[in-house]
Amino acid sequence: MSTESKAGELHRTLNWKGAFWVAAGVPPLVLFSIGGIAGVAGQAAFVVWILSMIMGFSQSFTYAEMAGMFGNKSGGTSVYGATAWLRYSKLIAPLSVWCNWFAWSPVLSLGCAIAAGYILNSLFPIPAADSAAVVQWVAAHLAEYTATTQSVVDYIAANAGTAPTDAITAVATADGVAALTPAFRVWEAYALNIPGLGVLHFNSTFVIGAVLMLIMLAIQHRGIAATASAQKVLAVIVLVPLLLVGLIPILTGEINTMNVTGIVPPTASYSGVNGDWSVGGWTLFLGGMYIAAWSTYGFETAVCYTSELKDPKRDTFKAIFFSGLLCIVFFFLIPFSFQGVLGLGGMLAPGIVDGTGVGAALGAMLGSNPVFIQIFVILMILALFLAIMTAMAGSSRTLYQGSRDGWLPKYLSKTNAHGAPTGAMWTDFAFNLILLALASDVGGYFYVLAISNVGYIMFNFLNLNAGWIHRIDSGHMERPWKAPSWLIGVNTLLAFVNALFLGAGAKVWGYENALWSGLVFAALIIPVFWFRHYVQDKGHFPKEAMEDLGLSDHGDLGPRKAGMLPYLTLVAGAGVVLWANWFFQLPA
Repeated sequence: MSTESKAGELHRTLNWKGAFWVAAGVPPLVLFSIGGIAGVAGQAAFVVWILSMIMGFSQSFTYAEMAGMFGNKSGGTSVYGATAWLRYSKLIAPLSVWCNWFAWSPVLSLGCAIAAGYILNSLFPIPAADSAAVVQWVAAHLAEYTATTQSVVDYIAANAGTAPTDAITAVATADGVAALTPAFRVWEAYALNIPGLGVLHFNSTFVIGAVLMLIMLAIQHRGIAATASAQKVLAVIVLVPLLLVGLIPILTGEINTMNVTGIVPPTASYSGVNGDWSVGGWTLFLGGMYIAAWSTYGFETAVCYTSELKDPKRDTFKAIFFSGLLCIVFFFLIPFSFQGVLGLGGMLAPGIVDGTGVGAALGAMLGSNPVFIQIFVILMILALFLAIMTAMAGSSRTLYQGSRDGWLPKYLSKTNAHGAPTGAMWTDFAFNLILLALASDVGGYFYVLAISNVGYIMFNFLNLNAGWIHRIDSGHMERPWKAPSWLIGVNTLLAFVNALFLGAGAKVWGYENALWSGLVFAALIIPVFWFRHYVQDKGHFPKEAMEDLGLSDHGDLGPRKAGMLPYLTLVAGAGVVLWANWFFQLPA
């Protein structure tokens, strides 16, 4: 295993602590969907986070073993696991890498959309209906409205039983809020409706989000060592106060036990009313487990940087293990304290669901002082930057290694003088500009999240099964750290539990076709791989990719010692997904 950096390759400038700090952007991911999961899981929301984190930590031991086997590769565990499937299908290997990439990459657009919302709220706020400015506007214009004004007539028609005077006041107040809202806040240059995908909004959120992404890109152009240094500073600033938010309510007795007992799902998504454990209730719970996995499993990104580690044999296990422990602390504490203090009603507030009110809510948990609230709003923006940096670093290296291994187009393996994968980074940026336009409203935000997670669950299914396939087919390869065999078996079972989440949970998020949309996007790897493998490489994989497996580059992928088992696994996994999609239905 070579530990020297060559021209055109990533640079070995990192130790396990650096990889740990790069992965420290995972804990803030809890803030991306804490309101959404409360909406679909109800009183059981914090249990969803805890169970999902336990699963993610268990699964990471399979990933840690595979990461140690490939000290010359970057791109994360999807790359290491994909090599196990290569002997059985040339297509399954790149599918795993592709699914992992399009699951992680949207953190850029989703994070920037929320951060843009915070910036808009700070610089271009929408005035409150009871603010002095709105009250003055209403007083000055109230005489312009009568019971026959069309907007008043429409209001009464939509709100039967409303007295004309009340309708006039309501309409005037709404018009006052609209008149005093800064123009940039509601500015939109263009809205493009794409059938089967959604509406792309090129608005103020898009503009600010695009600028933020460019800033992240500029930082990461300096290489992984500079990225790790920036992440360390951000992590300390963000995670220490976030830890206090999780601990202080517990230590001071501010947790309302009524908010964390009676563990049942709601009657319907966002109803806020306790339901029961019927099929509909289980569907909502599994929908929560489905989306939580996108955040809680994410610390596997700690092994995205194996080929940039100075001592990959020693550092890969440490990086993922300690990153997992960090995530356990935050994914256990934050959802529990958040729910214990705010209650289900507070967690379903619009600002919590869309993410733009989470910072203020965190500050309010430490007291009513406006200074605390403003500090946490700023910290929330920094937390988003932390998560975005982690996602950009990991997803770009997945594209880079996919290119090096002959699965994705060649230009993606281009690096700059600092060893940063610039071809992959610019591709990430371009892809996320489209997603940012789609996620620039609340509906599009969860649509992007639901579809991207189809890829993430598929990747985890393939990768957890890659653990035992590698044991059979690549038993001769050195494993600096080896997981207990019983744990490999447990994690194989968890692969099918994830398949259950996929089949049952994707439909929960308001898009009944999210599963099928995600599968269609996953299938896009077929033309991409066909172009690289059969057009650019004439049907052969790069020599270095084969050497990593101890194989030749002449089309011999080695014996399939596992026989039919990998194929049967794929059939069984598809069966679980289809059965779960049929059996689990949303509450009537």
